[in-house]
Amino acid sequence: MEDGDDDVRLLPWTGPGGKPCYLVTDGTGYLSRRADAVEQVQLAMADDLLGHTADLLADRRATADQLRFLLARMHESLTDVRRIAESRGARLPTRSTPPTPGGR
Repeated sequence: MEDGDDDVRLLPWTGPGGKPCYLVTDGTGYLSRRADAVEQVQLAMADDLLGHTADLLADRRATADQLRFLLARMHESLTDVRRIAESRGARLPTRSTPPTPGGR
């Protein structure tokens, strides 16, 4: 790494034992593009799951097993979305001065 050109990126998947995976990257390589694609899929799946959730919650005949299954998928999806948020948040540029009141 030279002059801080590379950053550490939390990847949207885990390694053995559920441990986080990190990539030292400038954000332009194959693995960075692959991670971006995986994040896109995970976010799209979360969006689809929200639609299914609304439908199932509106159905008064939904069984406990159906709701338990839904909750398990939501847990998985929320875990993915949180990891994406952490990864993207860590890559935001840092401000050298605090913002002033009124945004100026």
